[in-house]
Amino acid sequence: MMTFDRLAARVRALPPLVADLLVVAVVGLFTASDAAVNDPGYRQDDALTWALLAVSLVALAFRRRRPVAVLCLTGAACAGWALHGHIGELLNLPVIVALYTVAVLGDRRRTLWTGLVAAAVSGVVALVVGRDVVNPQGLPVLEMVWPLVPLLLGEAVRTRRELLAEYAARAARAEEEREREADRRVRQERVRVAREIHDILAHTVSAMTVQAGVALDALDTAPEVSRRAMTQVRASGKEAVRELRATLSVLRETESTAPAPRLDQLAELVAGVEAGGVRVLLRRAPAGAAYPAVVETTAYRIVQEELTNVVKHSGAERVAVSLTCGDTHLYIEIVDDGPPGSEPSTGEGFGLIGMRERVLAVGGTLAYGPVPGGGFRVHAQLPTEGAAP
Repeated sequence: MMTFDRLAARVRALPPLVADLLVVAVVGLFTASDAAVNDPGYRQDDALTWALLAVSLVALAFRRRRPVAVLCLTGAACAGWALHGHIGELLNLPVIVALYTVAVLGDRRRTLWTGLVAAAVSGVVALVVGRDVVNPQGLPVLEMVWPLVPLLLGEAVRTRRELLAEYAARAARAEEEREREADRRVRQERVRVAREIHDILAHTVSAMTVQAGVALDALDTAPEVSRRAMTQVRASGKEAVRELRATLSVLRETESTAPAPRLDQLAELVAGVEAGGVRVLLRRAPAGAAYPAVVETTAYRIVQEELTNVVKHSGAERVAVSLTCGDTHLYIEIVDDGPPGSEPSTGEGFGLIGMRERVLAVGGTLAYGPVPGGGFRVHAQLPTEGAAP
């Protein structure tokens, strides 16, 4: 069984002209049946009655375009029937539809003024007609009330439509906001993955290149040195593959469970760099201190990136790495003894930019620059309290 909501939805789905003609047909059917009724001894369905009905029905066909004008025409026809002495229960149906249309297609202010004018006109007509012997007119107070009913109904329908439209707009805005947030997170994740891949590849490939060079130089004169260098190349390659798999797994459907780099792995990192001929002095105070995971990962990547820069750019023979824990911060200082002018550019490249982004992401500070007399220094300060997990 079709419900009223489904029927209303189907009517609203019709083209406007078809819906208006359907309304005209239904209103004309019921109004004409009432206009054709004559009281005993009276002939009320004359030419004037049917002319007023025709004017009302034709006007209703344009109720969407000119709702106020249609209301004036149908209201005049209804008043004409009453003054003509033909008063029926359904003769005011055209003006009821017009009142509803004015309210549902207008605003609250227009509805209020329309209600005041319609109630006043209906009351005046009731006073003029009085109590006829055949069809007595109702009391003026009651006649002033009935025009307000379709206006209130139209106002309620319009308010409901506005609320639904507002809810739909809010839902659309919320969906757009969710999409923007998703895009922002995707961009952040891409930057993070790119930064991780840069750190892994830049360090590993640079170290492997240096170690392969050592192995090539010592191949004929010192086979054991060459063998150790190639062993380190293989170990570095395996470690790079492991970290790449862990990093790229976030791009798959399954979430990565591989542990992030920690400060306990710095010894392995230093060993790989020293195998390339650069002496590294590593100092941790206190030794073996634990920090939040994000702080340890950031600190490890800073040391890894700077050691990579030392191998690739500085030409240094020694580098000092110091990690000192304060009350609320972890202080990282890396200094090499490269010759003047050999330090990496502070305005170009992704290494130092990625290093700064990592430090800022955890709320820390980063400073770097050449050391007077030769060398390059990097100093980072990472908060250890309230760090993001």
